[in-house]
Amino acid sequence: MRRAEYVVAGVLAIFSLYLMVKSAELPIGWEPGKGPGGGAFPFWLSLGMLICCAVIAWRNYRRVTPESRSDQPFMDAVSLKLFVIAGGSLAVMVGLIHVIGVYLAIPLFFIFYIGFIGRHGWRTTMALALITPVVTFFFFEIGLKILLPKGVTEEWFYPLYAIFL
Repeated sequence: MRRAEYVVAGVLAIFSLYLMVKSAELPIGWEPGKGPGGGAFPFWLSLGMLICCAVIAWRNYRRVTPESRSDQPFMDAVSLKLFVIAGGSLAVMVGLIHVIGVYLAIPLFFIFYIGFIGRHGWRTTMALALITPVVTFFFFEIGLKILLPKGVTEEWFYPLYAIFL
């Protein structure tokens, strides 16, 4: 378990640095009259991820967490099965984004993962599945003016654009 924490923190730290370098090719600050630069969110999120990796490695080194003191394997058969289900369902969701759009792919993923895999109540599942796309739409498309893929649902958004843009 301890070695796995170092490996994952190290791999994610390298990935964070790569994303920071690539996103810094675009403006990472606030552009007057436009909003955040094209590289702002990837850069600052990657910096946050890099800081978290350093904290994880430091806490692991100091053996602060139960995981850092554990001699158990990183993944047993049950954990591996859940990892494959999570990774597979995320891959399907990403694949569906360009066909049915972000605003249908996310709710379908939530219904599957939270409702069926997580076995949470349907009230919670449906609330998250319906609220998340609405918040995502207003945050990205209206607030930041970043258009997300809509696939076959593109025409559904024309009335909203007429109201809000």
